[in-house]
Amino acid sequence: MLMMNDWHPDLLEFITVKQNMGMITNANLSVCISNGFMKAVKEDLDWELKFPDTTDPEYDEVWDGNFDKWLSLGKEVRVYKTVRARDVWHMLIESAWKSAEPGVVFMEYYNQMSNSWYFNPIICTNPCGEQGLPGWGVCNLSAINLSKFVTDGEVDWDSLSTAVRYSVRFLDNVVDATPYHFEENKANQKNERRVGLGTMGLAEMMIDLKIRYGSPESLEFLDKLYAFIARESYLASSEIAAEKGSFPAFIADKFLESGFMKQFDDELRETIRTQGMRNVTVLTQAPTGSTGTMVGTSTGIEPFYAFEYFRQSRLGFDKQYVPIAKQWMEENDSDTLPDYFVSAMDLQAEDHVRVQGAIQKWVDSSISKTANAPADFTVEETKALYELAFDLGCKGVTIYRDGSRDVQVLTTKKDEKDSKKDPAKAEKIAQSTDLDEAAPTKDYRRRPLRLKGATYKMKTPLGKAYITVNEADGAPFEVIVNVGKAGSDVFAMSEALGRVSTLFLRFGELPDGNKARLLIKHLKGIGGSGAVGFGAKRVDSIPDAVAKAIEFYLDGDDDSAPVASASEATYTDASALATPAANTHKHDRDEDGDVYREGLDLCPECGAAALVAEEGCKHCEACGYSRCS
Repeated sequence: MLMMNDWHPDLLEFITVKQNMGMITNANLSVCISNGFMKAVKEDLDWELKFPDTTDPEYDEVWDGNFDKWLSLGKEVRVYKTVRARDVWHMLIESAWKSAEPGVVFMEYYNQMSNSWYFNPIICTNPCGEQGLPGWGVCNLSAINLSKFVTDGEVDWDSLSTAVRYSVRFLDNVVDATPYHFEENKANQKNERRVGLGTMGLAEMMIDLKIRYGSPESLEFLDKLYAFIARESYLASSEIAAEKGSFPAFIADKFLESGFMKQFDDELRETIRTQGMRNVTVLTQAPTGSTGTMVGTSTGIEPFYAFEYFRQSRLGFDKQYVPIAKQWMEENDSDTLPDYFVSAMDLQAEDHVRVQGAIQKWVDSSISKTANAPADFTVEETKALYELAFDLGCKGVTIYRDGSRDVQVLTTKKDEKDSKKDPAKAEKIAQSTDLDEAAPTKDYRRRPLRLKGATYKMKTPLGKAYITVNEADGAPFEVIVNVGKAGSDVFAMSEALGRVSTLFLRFGELPDGNKARLLIKHLKGIGGSGAVGFGAKRVDSIPDAVAKAIEFYLDGDDDSAPVASASEATYTDASALATPAANTHKHDRDEDGDVYREGLDLCPECGAAALVAEEGCKHCEACGYSRCS
């Protein structure tokens, strides 16, 4: 998670950075919003983008990111820009509408509610946003499967209480059993013993209770359910404190002054004052995507995304149903589910936020939740949704508008339609095309028998790649890409990338003759699900590796290749370079001793490079997809 405060001078650039796909990958973005900023938005006030005076002699020693502390010391502040708060807010909302990011975290409100307000302020969250953390903070999370606590259409409150109390004790024991990577993590966690008990299976529980997710009835039920879980969790932590002692930073009077603790009844507050508290926080709501899927229930506090889906098997695609939906249809001999079977896209985006607000009241940390919205959801509706989240006491909010990741493609298609209607506009678009991307002439150059080139062995997120760049007439003429095992999708798509790149290099000429540089421009920086290496040696994807290999060849800079080795320039036949890589073990080590994984294929369900062949079948280690079931 990358986060930036609402006063930072780089805020405007940060808000829009992900509108350029591939600019920042493998990270979530959020803006830390203060109460003062929201007040400025509502009252249409100006807002200063500022930063401490970096020329202050004590800057390096004193500045720790806490603006209030800096000002309390009488230090100078430099104002870089004064903007209209509503303009910044609109920019943020519009960016979230376009690309689903950034999210927002209402950080000042978060700290007002935080039990650690008096000794360890929250400065960030984990990537999914459910766990606010101080410096050197640690996530220690677990979840209860709520679908297991419904009997004959009623909640089994006694069994739920027992599960909550055992879970809190389990998480507290994990604090002491954990091997910490850094002493700072260990010292902080032992000082506050922060844990986060959450839930999964909420949607399934509500279906069993015949309560429609997002309805007014559901909000009343959620208030009762999560208040119960919160009270039982805090009683459990207090009982452990009486047995083993409170967390070292516990000061009863200050702890009980947090916004969250003020919500509890006097009896519980007095119990904590008397017995103490073992953990500074006890609750959270993580997404539980993997664990929820593993146990076959709804994930986190989300509704089911859909009740039917398609699974591929040897016989083709087969329609599958979520177990609870299949059970209802079989028992009732009907394919039409009742209205309390509600999926994520059946709900209004406002329903998602109201559910989040109802649960957030009884969660001392935060909640990972996405407000799903239809493709035609407007910017103004998005703005209203974010402001509703703030008014309801949510600590953060993220919206995903259906298709928002493809906004630029949709815009391009619209331009194409408009250009057909307006020839003048089409001409203008054509004239605005970069000169280095002008259409080449239609002369295709055939491959000679022998070419000179170099082969680069490079690490990529999908395994080692062997990328050959051959030249003709002093310029790159052919690209051959070999990744993975023959017969795998990775191998096929890598071979296709090489063929298409070769076709581009052989077909015609550009006005400036620099086709290889144009190919580099369009392939370099394309991001995927992961990356290997750092700095100049970072490789984001196979296309990125191809771009870098061509660049190394042009610049003669073989030593900069990402842990790569370039072969001596040789004369070869193309067939000599098309030999598939030998079968490898799933886990192996390269020449540098680094562990890598070879032989993984792409999962057709989730797209991750995690499809492995084991026990006579291929299955995905990321999402659980199987070709045999």
